[in-house]
Amino acid sequence: MTEIDLSAYARDGDGSRRLRGYLARPDGRGPWPGVVVLHEVFGVDGEMRRHADHLAELGYLALLPDLYSDGGMLRCVARTMRAVSTGHGRAFTDITAARSWLLAQPDCTGRIGVVGFCMGGGFAIAAAPEFDAAAPNYGLMPPDLAAAVRGACPTVASYAARDRMLKGAAPRLKRALDAEGVPNDVKEYAAAGHSFMNTGPVGPRALRVVLRAMGTGPHPESAADAWRRIEAFFGEHLGTERADRDADGPTAADDDTER
Repeated sequence: MTEIDLSAYARDGDGSRRLRGYLARPDGRGPWPGVVVLHEVFGVDGEMRRHADHLAELGYLALLPDLYSDGGMLRCVARTMRAVSTGHGRAFTDITAARSWLLAQPDCTGRIGVVGFCMGGGFAIAAAPEFDAAAPNYGLMPPDLAAAVRGACPTVASYAARDRMLKGAAPRLKRALDAEGVPNDVKEYAAAGHSFMNTGPVGPRALRVVLRAMGTGPHPESAADAWRRIEAFFGEHLGTERADRDADGPTAADDDTER
């Protein structure tokens, strides 16, 4: 896996001057569809890299831009959270830069998806009109959700019933996507909490007790199902060799899911 300098794709606008990214490349020879991976509020860490690596294993050229490149988490988190709330700002320029970098690669098919977690899930919802498929996972809700999903790409979203920060988010997103006629698969996992797709605790150690009390943490069974749904949905809307091979098998639409 490779660290990528994305600065040339961001500096012409209001993006990060030293934009960095983590690239996970599938085995074998491309071209592959691309996926921009958007990190949680705690930034690019081992969990986020693992998510990018998993997408590469599924056959995607996965690029994880560091939205805190110019200054680190402590200096950038407030500005980045403000961007996801307002729908504009440096983070969106950085996300577009990551997409543009993938489009410029000869081993990319030109079909690009976006996957986001927590804060990154909010960006995945807001940036969905720029992409061919989106997968927000426990994504924060933009204030004007109806406007945010207008023109959105097909969306597969995963939420958690025990997530105290996002009560009722799944049905809200489902209603908004349906109202705009956006193809979607939105599911809420009854036994899971926030960040359930991670494999271990994240964030500063001093905050972990608080985060656990808020219903945050891994839930492997729900995570496995969420990844299976993403794989099937992205296979349909982005296309991969594996998805084409399995096209006659069961898909997410065949499941009895909670929506």
